[in-house]
Amino acid sequence: MAMILNRILLVCAGIAMLSTTTLGHAQANQQSAVNAQVPENRPRIALVLSGGGARGFAHIGVLRALREMHIPIDIVVGTSMGAVVGGAYAAGRTPEELEKTVRDTDWDNVLSDRPARNDLDFRRKEEDTLLPTRIEFAATKKGVSLPQAAAGNATLENALTQLLPEGMRDQPVNQLPLPFRSAASDLLTGDLVELDNTPLLATMRASLAVPGVFAPVRIKEKLVVDGGLVSNLPVEMARAMGADVIIAVNVGTPLAKEHQIQSAVDVATQMLQILTEQNVQRSIKQLKSQDILIAPALDGLSFLDFSQYPRAIQAGEEATRQLASQLQALSIAPDSFASYEAKRLHTGAVTKNPITALPVAKIEVQGTQYINPVALISQTGIETGQILTQEQIRAATTRLYGRGDLDKVETILTDHDGMRDILIKPTESNSSRNRLRVGMELASNFSDENTFALDLLHVASSLNAYGAELRTLAKIGSVRQFNTQFWQPLAPASQWYIAPSINYKSTNLNVYKDGVKTATEGTTNSSATLLLGRQFGHWGSLEAGVSRGFQKVDSALSSDPSLSYDLHSRIYDSFEFVNFKIDTLNSLAFPTRGSFVKAIWQRSPNKVSGQASAATSEFDAMQAFESGDWSGHLYAEWTRTQNAPPLSPLGGFLRLSGLPTNSLSGNESVFSRIVVARKIGSLPGTVGGAIRLALSAEIGGTYGTTTSFNRSILKQAGSASLSVDTRFGPLFFGAGTTRGAGSAVYLFLSPIW
Repeated sequence: MAMILNRILLVCAGIAMLSTTTLGHAQANQQSAVNAQVPENRPRIALVLSGGGARGFAHIGVLRALREMHIPIDIVVGTSMGAVVGGAYAAGRTPEELEKTVRDTDWDNVLSDRPARNDLDFRRKEEDTLLPTRIEFAATKKGVSLPQAAAGNATLENALTQLLPEGMRDQPVNQLPLPFRSAASDLLTGDLVELDNTPLLATMRASLAVPGVFAPVRIKEKLVVDGGLVSNLPVEMARAMGADVIIAVNVGTPLAKEHQIQSAVDVATQMLQILTEQNVQRSIKQLKSQDILIAPALDGLSFLDFSQYPRAIQAGEEATRQLASQLQALSIAPDSFASYEAKRLHTGAVTKNPITALPVAKIEVQGTQYINPVALISQTGIETGQILTQEQIRAATTRLYGRGDLDKVETILTDHDGMRDILIKPTESNSSRNRLRVGMELASNFSDENTFALDLLHVASSLNAYGAELRTLAKIGSVRQFNTQFWQPLAPASQWYIAPSINYKSTNLNVYKDGVKTATEGTTNSSATLLLGRQFGHWGSLEAGVSRGFQKVDSALSSDPSLSYDLHSRIYDSFEFVNFKIDTLNSLAFPTRGSFVKAIWQRSPNKVSGQASAATSEFDAMQAFESGDWSGHLYAEWTRTQNAPPLSPLGGFLRLSGLPTNSLSGNESVFSRIVVARKIGSLPGTVGGAIRLALSAEIGGTYGTTTSFNRSILKQAGSASLSVDTRFGPLFFGAGTTRGAGSAVYLFLSPIW
């Protein structure tokens, strides 16, 4: 968060030194305002809605109260969240529809730095299993740089689309049922940018581009951000559009008191609020005696408290009703108001006609530098001849955000002769070819199991016309690891691929016998792998290949002096493998929706006549569930080995909690657990996610050639934990116990279960 606010501070400091300009296009605005057709016997009323982030949901309550008082609105002007609510209302939405959309929107996803995980390409999902942190940089020839914003574009634009009536996102704002304008700030000059003859969704998105939170938008040949930096309550814009009476609603965050400023972050936030508050006060001074100012009581509600929308809406209603005596003079007869509302809503409905499905005549991509347009078209799933509505097409093109290398996807639709042409204009991100993810791993049972690692994951993509990638993972610390894989599709947009890789890993492993630690081995594994694979959309993959390498055991030192020994050995081996995965989870560490399945088979040819080949099989399955603030998952696992070490020994947190990590192994093992968690809070979406209290019940055991499976081999365990989803990776603090076998306390950063 400090990093984000520091960037906000830099932006705002620069803008503060620049002068603002007077409004332009006043004549065009007044011409547009004629569309309001206000009767001569009453004044033209403008509703001016300020920015304020989540505090702006109060505007919905204001609209509801004004409707109950039969007060018509002839002009709507807004900034930031005021532009979002005002634009949707001007397009024909009712307050109830707005409230429902706000209630149904997952605001954590809107503030996320990327699309929901189940919408990501499968290789992007795999990156979470390699390194679960979300701290990413762009690595270019100019050096390493931060992304332009903490939140991504995909989920925000989808939320704004849902807020609008169908077919209205591309409607020019000067053709809406109500005249509507919004304000934005030119990031390069500090000038006010009036968004007039622009598509509705682009207008709302530009005005909402809070610096550091949402990326700037290029519109009208300008790079623009949140209009609140220049005019958070654009009274002057409404006046220029011909308003006789202005109802201004101010929901901006007030300045903090001295005792509330305790850190550099607080100072940076206060400076941002000073810039905004100064222009708000200038706008308030422009209000005349006949104008009305509504200021809802939103104490204690920050601009990121999106979950507090009911309180904000109620505050807007109450503040409006408190001014009923002043507002009553603007009221019209119920019948007249009903006709006025019907016209506003009907005009919006008529404009929805573009949702008609038409055959696709042509689809093309323009503007890419490195990404093959053929691959983008294939990933949308759209083919010529398909009969699709505009909304279906936009939903398909929005899936391109799941690639992880596009900042913006603009879709232009042109209808002619009963056919529909599609033009996709993607904007490749600064990190489209080189992304660097940085993270840490920390694990401790506050006893003799303590590990730490610094992780780096680099992905170089679109290396050739087929869309090849080079993915490299490096770890330094308790585990020393280096893996690099060259992933090559067999054709542009092909689901088939080959992937040669080299792998190195060095670590110390504890050796257990009957659950008791007997030694610590230092092992080094090196190998080269070649595989052939196929992806299945966003949900799964199948891979088969061969690996050749060696394992070196440098030493083994026992904790029992009578068992101490030194060992230096090198074992060369090769094995064949088949891996199958299904991954539709919305989170690996905190799943609440989706499934995960993994099946692994490995075999190493026998080297001794009459000896069975070394072989390993494993099957894992997980199903997540959610109900209100409750969520969790059910997990099951089975493994079998023959003349080989097990892939996943039991023991450790959530794997028979209370037992030492990887302390229980055998020729075969079975394990299952259920985890139930309750959400008790959340971090701001720009820095993290949910805070949960969780309980687990676990059962499992091992058996083999000398012991058949029976109930007596099953061990029962359980745990309790507090978990926090952060951008640095999932953080767990918990305690677990295994019945009759011990207990332990755990701390983890960035684990994957």
